[in-house]
Amino acid sequence: MLILDPFEDHCWQDVVDDELLEIYRSYHRPLHVGPRPAVLLVDLYELAYQGGARPVRDVIREHPSSAGIHAHRAIEPTQRLLAMARERQFPVFYSTSAPDPAGATLRQDSSYRAEWYDIRKELTPRHGDRVILKERASCFFGTPLITHLTRLQVDTLVICGQSTSGCVRATAVDAYSYGLHAVVVEDCTFDRSELSHKVSLFDLHHKYADVFTVAQLEKALPAL
Repeated sequence: MLILDPFEDHCWQDVVDDELLEIYRSYHRPLHVGPRPAVLLVDLYELAYQGGARPVRDVIREHPSSAGIHAHRAIEPTQRLLAMARERQFPVFYSTSAPDPAGATLRQDSSYRAEWYDIRKELTPRHGDRVILKERASCFFGTPLITHLTRLQVDTLVICGQSTSGCVRATAVDAYSYGLHAVVVEDCTFDRSELSHKVSLFDLHHKYADVFTVAQLEKALPAL
């Protein structure tokens, strides 16, 4: 399928047909990044990278929470995103899961190890970055994130991480609900399922967020 409309020039081209594109055409609009953005990296902890850069169907035999090759492919573009943010001194936030006092995650994983929820070493937070501990899908639910963003007068939240269909989606919808402009970075976001990844990005792009590739974001940011 040949897509000429730049609004639809994204990874979902091979799973969305012309009829569905026509149904959603009324959602087309100019994309933008507001003048006071912050960047949020959702759940980029070691658990998602276990088993290495291999197909998900192979790594999940030993590491059922891993996103395999999809997680590892997103490392380099996410490093580019972080470099842009830090060069421009945008606030940078991370999230990771908060364990309960019994030493297990809230999903009652009896094999829990604290180091699995450390941020991936290539994407390590720096001094001044903020790490949000969360217990549910959205980075906003039960956390001080919106307080930090309000204090910093942030108007746009640039979101990446995992999983696209889970915590990224929940966070983007809550950002929209709080009146923030949500931007999701396509190639810095991943899921264990490519279908879920693409359909979730398509749905977010047409309802709650502007989806950019990191290259598109690089072109948009100099205008700020």
